[in-house]
Amino acid sequence: MKYGTALVALAGLSSAREINIYSRKLSKREVPQEHSHEATLRATNEALKLNNPLNIQDAVFALLGNAAAAQGAGDVTNLDCLQQIIADQAFTNAKAAGDLELMTQAILYRALERNTGSVGQASVLCNETATNPEIANIQQHQDPASPEAANNAAIELEVAKSLASIGADPLLALQSATFPPGEIGDPTAKGNTCDDPDDPQGCIFTLNLLTPAVTEDEILAAVADITPGAGAGGDVDDGVDDGSDDACEVIVTPPANDTQVVAPPSNNTDGGNGAGDSATGTVNIQTFTGSLGGVPPPVESTAGSDRPFSVNGATFTTANAALQRSCSIQKNACANAANSGQLQGGVQQCEQQEAECRAANNLKRFRRSSPTRRQVNGLDFGTCGSPAIQFAVGLDGRKEASFQNVNTADFNHGSAQAIRIIADFTCSRLQSSCKAPQETVQACQQASQAAQAASGQAAADAFNSALGVSA
Repeated sequence: MKYGTALVALAGLSSAREINIYSRKLSKREVPQEHSHEATLRATNEALKLNNPLNIQDAVFALLGNAAAAQGAGDVTNLDCLQQIIADQAFTNAKAAGDLELMTQAILYRALERNTGSVGQASVLCNETATNPEIANIQQHQDPASPEAANNAAIELEVAKSLASIGADPLLALQSATFPPGEIGDPTAKGNTCDDPDDPQGCIFTLNLLTPAVTEDEILAAVADITPGAGAGGDVDDGVDDGSDDACEVIVTPPANDTQVVAPPSNNTDGGNGAGDSATGTVNIQTFTGSLGGVPPPVESTAGSDRPFSVNGATFTTANAALQRSCSIQKNACANAANSGQLQGGVQQCEQQEAECRAANNLKRFRRSSPTRRQVNGLDFGTCGSPAIQFAVGLDGRKEASFQNVNTADFNHGSAQAIRIIADFTCSRLQSSCKAPQETVQACQQASQAAQAASGQAAADAFNSALGVSA
């Protein structure tokens, strides 16, 4: 966003934390903000290190001005494109590893605002084209006080489209947003920024400084026609690696996603009555027949598979999770129709229909009025249920033990072997989609830190205990 004198002599430092500590000792230092989205920065570094052919020292350098960025850019010479190059490589690595969370964070990282010389000064755009279309369609946010900030809304919508195309929550695009505009001519050059490498979530969230340029409704409208597995440009993956422009060729199976917008399905010809396809051996176990906004997508059960249940291409290990997903997709389609005026009666009827869908399938949902939760810490989880994390063998079909939220309807990340990934995602979800109070988000961040000090079941127990929930 803004800086006075460029950083020097940063080459050779081994971590973003060392870079920040060292730079604070300089007599003249850019007014920092590069650690404002710390969780995204850390995740991007994790993905970058999987394969780093250009020897880039740290993703943090790309968020600095070019003079400082040069000290850690490795073999990259076009410093205006360093941020895109890092995001592109991180996305490529995450895609190869089948890690949806790291793919998501690489997309968010590409859109983060870079430091510039003063309040109101925009950063230079990259003049190269990224390899991955999910990255190529995104530019970095610009200083909110600059004329170029008028493009920030379009940037956030492009981020949402890329997220939707890989099966991630498009509403996470809001987390790529920047700060409130500062005052032009501010002699401190600081504006309304923050910078804290020790805040694992990001001080822009902790201090309530995040200022999105678009609304959730605008994002949902923008991604309404995008199907998971399609490229950022909208080409649907046909499942065949034929050299065409499919963006994600059978690399990642999208997880359950409460906020993913999918058009009402047209292939549920059995009316949701449990009929099947004898030719393929699949059976639709979705029994609900309500049709506000479209019928719920079928939940196809295929015997003999490690992940025997599927909904619109997303696969699940349990019928319960798949049915929750189907009901949620219908609710979102209904809400879109209500918000656009195509369906009269408001979104409340969509919530009621979802409850009826769950009831028809004997699904239980955690409620915010849960006595256990409120008796322990009195925490309000917003519109979401319990954020408890489990540690078990077999999650998502894994042979090894891993971590995953118990409530996959609201916290739809999938499993991971690092508690940090699931815990930080949970905190992010509580803030962005669940609309939980800030005290709850802060409690979650503290729970995440406590969990990272332990391992295995003890880590999950530490997180759950701190929030007063149980797996």
